[in-house]
Amino acid sequence: MAKRQFTIDTGKEKIPVEGQVHRNVAVKYLMKRRRSLLMTKNSEKVERLWEDLPKNIKIIGKQVTREYIIKWERLGTEEFEGSRFAFSLQDLDEKAMNDSSSNFSNS
Repeated sequence: MAKRQFTIDTGKEKIPVEGQVHRNVAVKYLMKRRRSLLMTKNSEKVERLWEDLPKNIKIIGKQVTREYIIKWERLGTEEFEGSRFAFSLQDLDEKAMNDSSSNFSNS
């Protein structure tokens, strides 16, 4: 699969990137943000970076835009228990589809 052009929209900035799949582009960007938190020694700067972490993110492709909600944890409690600054992604499109399908079954 060839790399495609995407734009990452964090609400504060738009970053042009290349990638293959929307979710992988989001994960790669968030891992860079996480890595900068882990490598920073100054506690004041860590607090500032922690506050600036995106809570939702849009990955804009040529035809499809995906939006994700990001749940950050200082100390992982879910999949990577004990790891610092863990995050999980929830696709808003999937959530909307799940909500609408449960509404149809309840009718």
